[in-house]
Amino acid sequence: MIIIHAGFKVNAEKENDFLNEIRSLVAASRAESGNISYDLMKDTEQDGAYTMVEVWESDEAVAAHNSSEHFTSFVGKAPQFMAAPLQVKMFNGKPLEK
Repeated sequence: MIIIHAGFKVNAEKENDFLNEIRSLVAASRAESGNISYDLMKDTEQDGAYTMVEVWESDEAVAAHNSSEHFTSFVGKAPQFMAAPLQVKMFNGKPLEK
């Protein structure tokens, strides 16, 4: 299982546009084969900060997602909304051995 946290810092004047654009990305991504969950979370302490929390079955599912039309379309539009570079962290979802 692959877990991805993608951190967005959005310009305040572009926040509604960002949210409108990302809704279709979330819906299409949730429908993809290999997706376990795909959720946008709003930071409770920092204005304009969001984290996309993604859980995928495999590296192959992530690769397919990253080349999908809905993902590449969003990536092409994202810079117009951003106040800072995107921050992405990937985790291997294997539990630690006891």
